[in-house]
Amino acid sequence: MVHLQNFRLFAIVALLVATVSASAQKYPGGIVDKSIAVIGNEMIMISDLEEEVQMMKAQGIMSDRNARCEILENMLESKLFLMQARVDSLEINADNVEAELRGRVDQIRTSLGGDDAVEEYFGKPIYRLRQEWRETIEDQSLIQQMQHKVSEGIPELSPYDVQQYVAHTDSVDLPVVPIKYQLSQICVYPDREAANIAVKERLLAIRERIINGEKFSTLARIYSQDPGSARRGGELGMASKSIFWPAFSDAAMSLKPGVVSQIVETPDGFHIIEVLEKKDDMFNARHILLKPEYTSEDRTKGFGLLDSLRTQINQGSVTFELAARFYSEDPATRTNGGQMADPYTGSSYFEIDQLKPQDYNAIKDLEVGEVAEPFESLDNEGRNGNTVYKILKIDKILPAHTATFTHDYSLLLEQARQEKAMEAIDDFIESKIKTTYIILDPLFKDCAFKRDGWAAKFRKEE
Repeated sequence: MVHLQNFRLFAIVALLVATVSASAQKYPGGIVDKSIAVIGNEMIMISDLEEEVQMMKAQGIMSDRNARCEILENMLESKLFLMQARVDSLEINADNVEAELRGRVDQIRTSLGGDDAVEEYFGKPIYRLRQEWRETIEDQSLIQQMQHKVSEGIPELSPYDVQQYVAHTDSVDLPVVPIKYQLSQICVYPDREAANIAVKERLLAIRERIINGEKFSTLARIYSQDPGSARRGGELGMASKSIFWPAFSDAAMSLKPGVVSQIVETPDGFHIIEVLEKKDDMFNARHILLKPEYTSEDRTKGFGLLDSLRTQINQGSVTFELAARFYSEDPATRTNGGQMADPYTGSSYFEIDQLKPQDYNAIKDLEVGEVAEPFESLDNEGRNGNTVYKILKIDKILPAHTATFTHDYSLLLEQARQEKAMEAIDDFIESKIKTTYIILDPLFKDCAFKRDGWAAKFRKEE
């Protein structure tokens, strides 16, 4: 049904295009451009709407609702905030705008395969797209600032306000606090130096075979441990250098096409690289990735130490905290007696989805105070982590429960604030719809907009 609605709306757009005056301007795709909405002194064109649709598709984002109707309503609401931001003389942070623009351009260029593909997709030269996207990002910055200003205008909530929020909210709508674990760990690593030497020797042997005439692509399919590119013969596709690790990008950009690099180390492992094409700050390259591999002797040695420590801890010969301080090889937790903490929030409590699957499987059947048997896991380095052997102890378990005023005040306060902020934003939009000069093209009169106020704003059909 959604696809049918989209098709019907697109057909209406095409019909409208065919009937507008010959003096109207055409934009890429052959559709005639015209205004479809006026909001105060702001205007939305068909081309604006279609470019938003194109942008969403290029970024792999599409809505389950009628895409054009939903995007148009979002654009209308944004214009209301933009108008007020300009009235209030809000300022733009130029550095933030440029940083976001670079990120957007790099993402689109990489997704579509380079500047030429971007220009073909959008039907405009890249310099013009940059200019338009910069203006869009500047507008988005003002819109976000205005939304923040509106939501910040709500009065501070008191404990009494939070109590009233809990009392008048159905229990099914209150947040559920999932089960949380407080954990301590002792970690030991396999012999990483020996493993690194071994993987470099393997990679040098592969490089030698390529130099002696074997195909890079064939050996990449056989040996590369990057599954995404290995099946394509190691080819990564045309992409911005900013999306790769700096060491990888620097090496690739310094190579001449057809030359095989020396070994390049990144947090993902060790690579050899062959550049196929370079253009400005983008390149297409093949690579072969190998990661350090550890022997059964490494595992036996690590597990042996951890099992001995676990036995001593269970017998009371040594505390877990003391063993962690002396034997753990994880610098982030060793000085805290092994206690783990979220590196982003500093919290010592972890929900299940915050734990690595290997860690959760090791402790899911344990009680407070029990120590898991040694197991193999991953640390937080690189994209995928490095192999590490560890034992875990459960320090505390907070059972799952519906948030209560007594135990979860901060969580309830935040949810109450968010609800009040959304109410303030909704009130702002509803008020502005009523008091702002708005004309909508009847082309979109069948859209199921979320807000009823738009229905009175359609221009009468002649």
